[in-house]
Amino acid sequence: MKFKMSEKSLFAILLRSPWWYSFLIASILMLLARVFLPEGYRAVGMLSAFPFAIIGMMAAWRQRDKPSPERILQALSSLEKMSWKEFLPLMEQAFAQQGFIVTRLNSNSADLQLDKLGKTTLVSCKRWKAATLGVDVLRDLKALQVSQDATYAACISLSLPTGVALKFAKDNAVQLICQDDLAGFCLKVMKA
Repeated sequence: MKFKMSEKSLFAILLRSPWWYSFLIASILMLLARVFLPEGYRAVGMLSAFPFAIIGMMAAWRQRDKPSPERILQALSSLEKMSWKEFLPLMEQAFAQQGFIVTRLNSNSADLQLDKLGKTTLVSCKRWKAATLGVDVLRDLKALQVSQDATYAACISLSLPTGVALKFAKDNAVQLICQDDLAGFCLKVMKA
């Protein structure tokens, strides 16, 4: 049995929050224990801050390479201004930098085929500038994934998916690379 933390638990929320939130909570708990607990219980009370310090270290480790919000906005702005002829090579370079063998596809459903460690991923990114990401694009991509017997499918978009598209992606294991994730993914290539 694999343990899965609830997404709404305090520790899960702190893992997604800036790392210093956890250290602030740990410091406050230690201060409260020092001030309000009797001498015999202070050490035990101060140890209650330990899990928050661990979560703070985990969050700091996860966020060590995360770009600042300003850099994300700058990258999104640059991506919005790109043409298809500029965007596709950027995606190829970004995936190649992660160790994928990238092949362009001549298909309406997928634009790139990524191969790594014997697994194939089909990527749709032609509609990256669409106002909203609809379910039709994801259905076509999933159908191609099944017909090609590809391991994974991913869709790239600057906009957020509609509710129906988000549910379809979740139910059919189609990875969505949207907005901030896309900007962070492209920043490594754009600064090179």
